Amino acid sequence: MAGQARSEDYVRIFDTTLRDGEQSPGATMTSAEKLEVARQLAVLGIDVMEAGFPAASPDDLEGVRRIAREVGGANGPVIAGLARCWREDIDKAWQGVQDAAKPRIHAFIATSDLHMERKLGMTRAQVLSQVGHMVAHARSLCDDIEFSPEDASRSDRDFMVEVLSLAIKEGATTLNIPDTVGYDMPVEYGDLFRYLMEHTDGADGVIWSAHCHDDLGCATANTLAAIEAGARQVEVTINGIGERAGNTSLEEVVMALHTRPKIYGVASRLNTTELVRTSRLVAHYTGIAVPRNKAIVGENAFAHEAGIHQHGMLRDQRTYEIMTPQTVGLTQSRLVLGKHSGKHALRMRMEELGFELNREELGDAFRRFKQLADQKKDITDADLQALANQEILAPTEIFALSELQISCGRPGMPTATARVVGPNGQEYVSPGVGTGPVDATFRAIDAVVEARNTLLEYNVHSVTEGIDAMGEVTVRIKSPSGGRGKGRVFGGYGADTDVIVASAKAYLAALNRMLAAIGTKYTAGESGPSTVTVSRPRPVEA
Repeated sequence: MAGQARSEDYVRIFDTTLRDGEQSPGATMTSAEKLEVARQLAVLGIDVMEAGFPAASPDDLEGVRRIAREVGGANGPVIAGLARCWREDIDKAWQGVQDAAKPRIHAFIATSDLHMERKLGMTRAQVLSQVGHMVAHARSLCDDIEFSPEDASRSDRDFMVEVLSLAIKEGATTLNIPDTVGYDMPVEYGDLFRYLMEHTDGADGVIWSAHCHDDLGCATANTLAAIEAGARQVEVTINGIGERAGNTSLEEVVMALHTRPKIYGVASRLNTTELVRTSRLVAHYTGIAVPRNKAIVGENAFAHEAGIHQHGMLRDQRTYEIMTPQTVGLTQSRLVLGKHSGKHALRMRMEELGFELNREELGDAFRRFKQLADQKKDITDADLQALANQEILAPTEIFALSELQISCGRPGMPTATARVVGPNGQEYVSPGVGTGPVDATFRAIDAVVEARNTLLEYNVHSVTEGIDAMGEVTVRIKSPSGGRGKGRVFGGYGADTDVIVASAKAYLAALNRMLAAIGTKYTAGESGPSTVTVSRPRPVEA
């Protein structure tokens, strides 16, 4: 790379999460949320922050202006405002960023024949004239000017050379080459950069930038190809959010440079330990969840379930991890226990939970673990504790849920009426009132099952898709510290299309485990067998 970038040969990270990323359907953030994300991006250490499109709306203008004032300090990132190559847009962009210590105006206009004819209704000559006048106008306001020929990957290369040469002549300091619709393949995109950098007048004196979309799944690969060709700025978003299939993922490019320095020979200046924190903040405010298998920041990125992989990880993390989780802000890798896991991982997790198992005990626990894994998608610590206590997924069923009726909402008090089948086939009906439907359900069950306990954990999630999704609930309860219970922890699991019913099943399963473990027996209720009554059965200590 020549000129300006040669003296500082690193890759500048231009983050457009707050502009292009926010254009993801449903990802709109409030001004306060954008400001908080902007502050976190500054902590992450990005070089340039595209804070918004000031001409889009008065609120967007005010949001950019506030970020420029509060985040764009002398030690902060460059604050950029996007503008079409129209005077009004450029003036609005300058209004938005002028209070920043390091402001930038980013102007763009389409250069592909398709866009010029069908979208702009302009000829090549008209576009060329507009570029000259508007880049010059922007430079009269601001010293840092970025110019982008929209739909560059489908534009005529020689026409782009004319446009880019003129933009440099009129004062552009950064030239961005967008693959606006994610059309190019890596070999084409890299070659495009080499061609433009070789033929554009003044190419040595500017920074070349890559901006890719992921329509064909090549955004990260294309961006890396541009870096190989000499680009020293990349335009990216957190979690890869953006129009249609999204933009190039910031975390993927940064960690590729970090992990493969011999390939690219350059690095970013980001604090990579803030990647996961930033990813989660953006996911929270945009409402766009990070896929479990998302590279770098996904839940499974440092998780291992296969027994062969887990065995290797326990011996040396480098066997199956090319970067450490600490590098991106996680504390450690995760060995996920499931049907593909092996004995080594089970033994390790059991030891972490405080259970020392000999070879015979481990073999017996592993056999029951495999049976459990065939029935459950996720194995919780509560399940493992149950295995260590010689308790199987479906313990002796002392109490079972027969029917459940819920009433809740505002105004009114959440109430539940539970019909529970007890010892010897007796049925008991009892109401419960609580702070919510789950609390009311548990109280109704407690009115039947006289078993003191402390609820330690309650988790619910969907295990299928759609409005008729199957809900899966896990609970953990703790028996009293005195007497036979000795403060032991017991887990329960329930699944149903009604999450309240699933909750009741899970709670009863945990209670049954506890009652069976401490040896509680019940005598018949006063009303006799098979009779509906609100009376509790009478517990008798074995």
